[in-house]
Amino acid sequence: MILNRETLINLVLAALLLAVPLAANALGQPFYITLATRIAILALAATGLNLALGLGGLVSFGHAAFFGLGGYVAGILAAHAFSGDPLLFGLSGTKQMWVIWIVAVVLSALVGLAIGAISLRTSGVYFIMITLAFAQMVYYFAISWPPYGGEDGLSILVRNQFPGVNTMRPLTFFLICYVILLLGVGLFALIRASRFGSALQAARQNEVRVATVGIEPYRIRLTGFVISAMITGLAGALFADLNRFVSPSMLSWHMSGELIVLIILGGTGRLFGPLAGAALYVAFEYALGGLTERWQFFLGLILLAVVLFARGGLLGLLAGKARHG
Repeated sequence: MILNRETLINLVLAALLLAVPLAANALGQPFYITLATRIAILALAATGLNLALGLGGLVSFGHAAFFGLGGYVAGILAAHAFSGDPLLFGLSGTKQMWVIWIVAVVLSALVGLAIGAISLRTSGVYFIMITLAFAQMVYYFAISWPPYGGEDGLSILVRNQFPGVNTMRPLTFFLICYVILLLGVGLFALIRASRFGSALQAARQNEVRVATVGIEPYRIRLTGFVISAMITGLAGALFADLNRFVSPSMLSWHMSGELIVLIILGGTGRLFGPLAGAALYVAFEYALGGLTERWQFFLGLILLAVVLFARGGLLGLLAGKARHG
C-alpha cells in the first residue's frame, strides 16, 4: 500500500506532536509539554468546527459557546465537588474527568440542537450573524453570573481526576488530550467517508440537487452541527482543566474567530488541517508574543497570504489538492 503525500504529512504531524512533549519531559522542560497540550486541545476544538465548516460549509461564529460551555461544566462540577454544595435537584459535583466529559458533550449537544434548529433556517451572512448572536448571549449570561465568578472567571483548584493516572503530571494530561484528539480526528474521517458525510458535502455544494434525491438538507446540516458542537464542547472541558481556570473569554466571539483561523491556516476540510493550524498558531504566539504585544498583526499578514496564495492552507501547500476517500 502506497501512502499519498497528505497521509504521510498527517502521520508526520501526529508523530511530531507526540515526540515534542516526550523529549521535553526527558529534558525536564514541562513548559513545552503544556504548549503541546494546548495545541492538541485547540486542534480538537477546531476539528469539531471543521466538521461544520469544512464539510458542511457552515461558517459558524458561535462555536465559542460550546467551547465555553464545556469549560464551565468542568469548572462548576469541580467547584461543587470541592465545596460539597449540591447542584440542581440535589446532584453533587464531581472531579472525575470522564463524568465531566459526558456532561459537557450532552450539554453541548442540547445547546447545539437549539442554536442549530434556529440558525440553520437562514444561510450566508445571516447564519454567521445569528450564530454570533447566540454565542454572545451565552457570553453575557456568564459574565453576569456572580456565583461562578462573573467577569473574573472560575478557578479549578486542583486538576480533575482520571482513573488510574496522575493528571497533575503534565505528560500524563498531554497523553489524555492526545488520545482524545486522535479519536476526534478518527471520527471526522469516518464521517467524511460515510454516506452522511457525502450528503453533508453535497448539501454544501448544491442543496437543491440533494433535496431532489429525497434527502432533506436541513436535517443533514443540523445533525452535522450538533456533532460539531459536541466535539468542541469536549475540547472546552479539557482546556479548562489545562489552565485550571474557566474564563468568560472562552465564550467570546474572539474564540470563535480563532478556531476559524486555525482551520484556514491548516486547510479547510483537511483531516489534520486543524492540527497544522493549531501548531502554527501556538508556535507563532510563543515565538512573537514575547517580542511584541502586536504579534496578531503578523499573524494577520500570514492569514492574508494563505487566503491569497495558498487557499488550501498549510496542508494544501504541502500536499496539493485534497483527496477524500
